[in-house]
Amino acid sequence: MTLSIRNQLPGTVTAVHTGEVMATVELRLDGGQDLTAAITLEAARDLALAPGTAVRALVKSTEVSLATNRVEGLSIRNQLPGTITGLMTGTVMAVVTVSVPDGELTAAITKDAATDLGLFVGSDIVALIKATEVSLATA
Repeated sequence: MTLSIRNQLPGTVTAVHTGEVMATVELRLDGGQDLTAAITLEAARDLALAPGTAVRALVKSTEVSLATNRVEGLSIRNQLPGTITGLMTGTVMAVVTVSVPDGELTAAITKDAATDLGLFVGSDIVALIKATEVSLATA
């Protein structure tokens, strides 16, 4: 299957916490970073997720926010540090490629945001991803 989702990070489930209708799934990405996904309980069961399960974390580029430093006091669970390796700026939007350990992320942000943050190729950045925006696929 081919997907339009650019961000596909391989990893392994380290824990599954179930609630009445949702589950949070903790992952260790192949690059060593920790990531949390919040998915439906039904999806967690359908995928038979358990510690040790190999998965791919999928995140649309429009769901990746960027910060110039780690952010405290924020509900966003996932903060992945990296370095900008690509920056394409259009009239309204910018596409930012971020190298993370053992992978790459793409963020689609407004041109104004890229300008305000002073982004440039080679700068350090933190990719922010809400747990509810992480989808999982079994490998």
